[in-house]
Amino acid sequence: QNIPSSKIVVRENGKFLERNISDYFKGKKIVAFALPGAFTPTCSNYHVPAYEQEYQNLKALGIDEVYCISMNDPFVIEKWKEISGANNIKFIPDGNGTFTQDMKMISDRSASGMGQRSFRYSMYVEDGKIIKIFKDEDGKFDVSDPKTMINFLKEKN
Repeated sequence: QNIPSSKIVVRENGKFLERNISDYFKGKKIVAFALPGAFTPTCSNYHVPAYEQEYQNLKALGIDEVYCISMNDPFVIEKWKEISGANNIKFIPDGNGTFTQDMKMISDRSASGMGQRSFRYSMYVEDGKIIKIFKDEDGKFDVSDPKTMINFLKEKN
C-alpha cells in the first residue's frame, strides 16, 4: 500500500497552502505516527516525548525523518509543536481529516466530545510505500510507541 495522495492544508510563512501529503514521503525512509489530538494527555505526555527521545536511535537505523500527524488545524499544530519541546519531529496537520479518512483510520471520539479523530498508529514508509503499520486499539497506547518501531526496524535490518 502506498501513502495516499491526500490534500492537506499547512501554514508556511503566514500563508495557508495546500500540499499533497505523499510528497513528504517521496525518496525517504520515514517513521510517522498519528494520534487523536494535540494537547490530549497521552499524546502530549507520552507519544510525542517518546518519539523525540528516540529520534537519534531512529536516525541511526536509517530513518530520514519522523512525522507526527494529527487531525488538528495548522494553528493548533504550530502551538503544540512549540510547547512540546520536540525539535526533531516534523508536525503535519490534517485538520480536514482527508489523509486520515484516506488511510481508513477514522476513530469516532464523539463520546468524549472530540468528534471524528485519528486512531493512534505508527508506520514505517519507504519512498511512499507503507511497509508496516502498528495500530493501537481505540483508547490504548500499546504498539504505536517508538520502542515497538525500533524493534521492528532492528529485525528488518
